[in-house]
Amino acid sequence: MRTTGVSSLHEARLSLGKRLRELRRQAGLSGRELAESLRWPPSKVSKLENGRQSPTDDDIRVWARATEREGDADGLLASLHTLAVQNVEWQRQLRGGLRAHQNEIAALDENTRLFRAFESTYVPGLLQTAEYARARFAQSESVLNLRGDMDEVVQIRLRRQEILYRQDKRFHFVLTEAALCYRLCPPEVMLGQLDRLISLAGLPNVKFGIVGFAAPYAVAPAHGFWLLDDERVMIETYSAELNLAGPQEIELYRTIFESMAAAASYGRQAREIIKNVIDGYSDLPDEQ
Repeated sequence: MRTTGVSSLHEARLSLGKRLRELRRQAGLSGRELAESLRWPPSKVSKLENGRQSPTDDDIRVWARATEREGDADGLLASLHTLAVQNVEWQRQLRGGLRAHQNEIAALDENTRLFRAFESTYVPGLLQTAEYARARFAQSESVLNLRGDMDEVVQIRLRRQEILYRQDKRFHFVLTEAALCYRLCPPEVMLGQLDRLISLAGLPNVKFGIVGFAAPYAVAPAHGFWLLDDERVMIETYSAELNLAGPQEIELYRTIFESMAAAASYGRQAREIIKNVIDGYSDLPDEQ
């Protein structure tokens, strides 16, 4: 399930407000008492704790000081600053077209050493064939009403994949078996994509796992995400690309990734899952 950028931003405000409320309660202060100590109207404490208002840097600092939790200020500030950058609307981000966005991602790839990706719905861009990538870009153009040079955009994505062969980079991909079965492209395109996954899984710096349908999940596969080193989490929704940089958020997604990775099958078992999916596609009737 994916949420819109607006609801994701609201959820982030609620999360920050909840952490502020926890600090206040741990200090044994009522909302009115905290407001009085800071010379704020009581309504401001309520608005901040319930996500109806975003705090300023100064608000965070004085809150941490008043609750005697100044050691938590840096983490709270990181979450606050994430609110300012995490919700970049696709229409604004892609104003320069799909080509410009792909070039921006390529620049980010250059500065990342460890890539950890979990995808529940589709094959990650770094593993896509040209035909599968073309189908994904066509869907993005349709949803976002974008136009561009499709051939050039696909070529940029394929050039990005050259980093898979660089020994100074490490990759750990985890996909659900469902991501291999969704009809997001014609069967013949998906068959080529599945064959490529088997090939790429053998690269020495690539770890590739699949969470099979029968595997138990400790955490529901609610949405895909990328964890770049231990510095950023990227989440793609229909309307936005979320960039999370708060220490607690990064730690949360690192833990979730480890949970997904623990449920996945690797090596021969992963190849068997892919081959079974290939057999299923091969049994489909030809489309007219």
